[in-house]
Amino acid sequence: MYARHIAARSNCIFVLCVVSFRSEWNRGKKGRGRRKRRSKHHQSSSSKVLRRQKRDWVIPPINVPENSRGPFPQMLVSIRSDQDRNISIRYSITGVGADQPPNEVFSIDPVAGKMFVTKPLDRERRSSYHLRAHAVNMNGERVESPIDLYIYVIDMNDNRPEFKNQVYNGSVDEGSKPGTFVMHLAAFDNDDNTTANGMVRYRILSQTPHSPIPNMFTINSETGDIVTVAAGLDREKVSQYSIIVQATDMEGNLNFGLSNTATAIISVTDINDNPPELTSRTFSGEVPENRVNVVVANLTVIDRDQPHSPNWNAVYRIISGDPIGHFTIITDQHTNDGMVTVVKPVDFEQNRAFMLTVVVNNQAPLASGIQSSLQSTSGVTISVVDINEPPYFPTNPKSIRFEEGVPAGTSLTTFSASDPDRFMQQSIRYSKLADPADWLSINNTNGQIITTATLDRESIYVKNNIYEATFLAVDNGSPMASGTGTLQIYLIDVNDNAPSLLPRESQICERINRNAGINITAADTDTDPNVGPFVFELPTFPASIRRNWTVSRLNGEGTGLAGVDGVLSSTNIKPIYVERQTKQLLIDPEDDVRDNILKYDEEGGGEEDQDYDLSQLQQPDSLEHIISKPPGVRRVDERPIIPESQYPIRPVVPHPGDIGDFINEGLRAADNDPTAPPYDSLLVFDYEGSGSTVGSVSSLNSSSTGDQDYDYLNDWGPRFKKLADMYGGGDDE
Repeated sequence: MYARHIAARSNCIFVLCVVSFRSEWNRGKKGRGRRKRRSKHHQSSSSKVLRRQKRDWVIPPINVPENSRGPFPQMLVSIRSDQDRNISIRYSITGVGADQPPNEVFSIDPVAGKMFVTKPLDRERRSSYHLRAHAVNMNGERVESPIDLYIYVIDMNDNRPEFKNQVYNGSVDEGSKPGTFVMHLAAFDNDDNTTANGMVRYRILSQTPHSPIPNMFTINSETGDIVTVAAGLDREKVSQYSIIVQATDMEGNLNFGLSNTATAIISVTDINDNPPELTSRTFSGEVPENRVNVVVANLTVIDRDQPHSPNWNAVYRIISGDPIGHFTIITDQHTNDGMVTVVKPVDFEQNRAFMLTVVVNNQAPLASGIQSSLQSTSGVTISVVDINEPPYFPTNPKSIRFEEGVPAGTSLTTFSASDPDRFMQQSIRYSKLADPADWLSINNTNGQIITTATLDRESIYVKNNIYEATFLAVDNGSPMASGTGTLQIYLIDVNDNAPSLLPRESQICERINRNAGINITAADTDTDPNVGPFVFELPTFPASIRRNWTVSRLNGEGTGLAGVDGVLSSTNIKPIYVERQTKQLLIDPEDDVRDNILKYDEEGGGEEDQDYDLSQLQQPDSLEHIISKPPGVRRVDERPIIPESQYPIRPVVPHPGDIGDFINEGLRAADNDPTAPPYDSLLVFDYEGSGSTVGSVSSLNSSSTGDQDYDYLNDWGPRFKKLADMYGGGDDE
């Protein structure tokens, strides 16, 4: 078997004869190809199949240039089997480009065995193909083993180098030394980079601007790295360069290679190579005294570095002339000016002017090798403007001590103010601003404080023994200024208040154990040592008080009706209300006949008997009408004010034989006791008040034994009908 290989490159056609190597089986060593021969008895008439000798096909690679102009189909190789002399052979190819996508790139003449390429090839799409050639008889039986066909697409320089971007951005510090890396550019060529078709080389076509020289940069032709080639980069002169870079394949051969270009923008970055410089050697300003947070001078500066960067931002410092720290310098973020500002008030009387020394720097330190400028330091003169300041009281508040009770017209002190304006001839006048009790006055020229009333420590305007008053001092400046001062008077207590009893009144039951009493105490608005211990005693008038009451000390405060503190004393009238004590009866209330009119089974005078006038029964509001009566003027139905009779004391455990004697003795004592009711009068059940509208009934003498006509009771109405029937001698029914 043999094959012809025809390769076309450009307009040349190469004819290659391929010789197939024949190997016989069973020749040489075991395992090597041998040709087997069949015996003649195997070739009997019963078997018509042609048994060919085993052969190996070897086809060298087929190189096909891309972008061939044809004509197509273009024959590449011819394949023939040596058995086609005896039988008919059909040839076919399989693989990518034949019966697999992309289909029909290659074809073969099934009879002649000639293989063709049907269209131009593109190495950038597919650089090689692997096909297999087959030979079969008319029955489709394989007569030869498949042969491998390798087809390589030969690269042509049909692609230009391509940059990923048309514009590249890089940067480099100003003042950089030659050889400093700036940026990297790269172009890609789709052609075979193992051949000159894909080998790209770089060069700089132009530089804009040409300052300080036209060739400030260079580019590595193979790597695309751009570096500085000369010194002199200065951002303040040229802040940006534009460079045109060309990439060419064919190893940079401008005659045969293809080229493309891109633009490199190189920014020159700022370094702090320009120190800030003040625009003047001296600055000036003025400030009113006692003012803060005001700008008194404005410092201007020039810096040629990048605006609003740390290399440009100015930082001001005061290095002399302000030891106390009255001033600070604030940087204006927009203009970079320095604003001299007052942070502590200045006093014209102490400093009329300030001579400041100011230095300015940047936020960022100066670059290596850069020296500060002499113009970074200036002098600033600040004049202080005198302002009328208000008078002030040197001691404020001012405290003094006096005993209470100081009379009106007493000079307490001189409360004067000072004028801080020593260089102004001004006068001060005084007035009262606050005097809650209106106890004081002040001399309007010298500030002397004089009392206008008696000072009382117990006044409601005194707090914690201190009385406060506020005064005003006004100068005659333009404009006028004023200051206030507070005077605190500590009032020392004197014994000028008598004690008083507490509580003011008390209550006691009518029937009470004679040993019972009322607890009282005393209060004094003074303070120690002008208060207790208190001494209590009863008044001598009326005499009945000492007969009926006694005073005994319970503790340090004591008990009684009147008190004496040893220096000052007071007599207090203490009302004591007697309350009737109601006890639970031991019998049924309906069987109690005490102080009651017995009711019999007779109907009296109808409903009129029930119409009682209760307005005559009055509860006295107080006992003052009794206590205030002169001696000897008393109503006969009141208890006489004489010593009480002594009643026999009932034994704790009385003997049954002595009970009669005890009752008789008590009866005799009651009959002879003028203080026991009735007091030559009707029994008093309740006091009806003074000026009773019913008049007195004391003229009715129950002890009279003479005959008396009671018929007039019939004229008193139905209320006295029962009494008239009893005494009027009416007929008994």
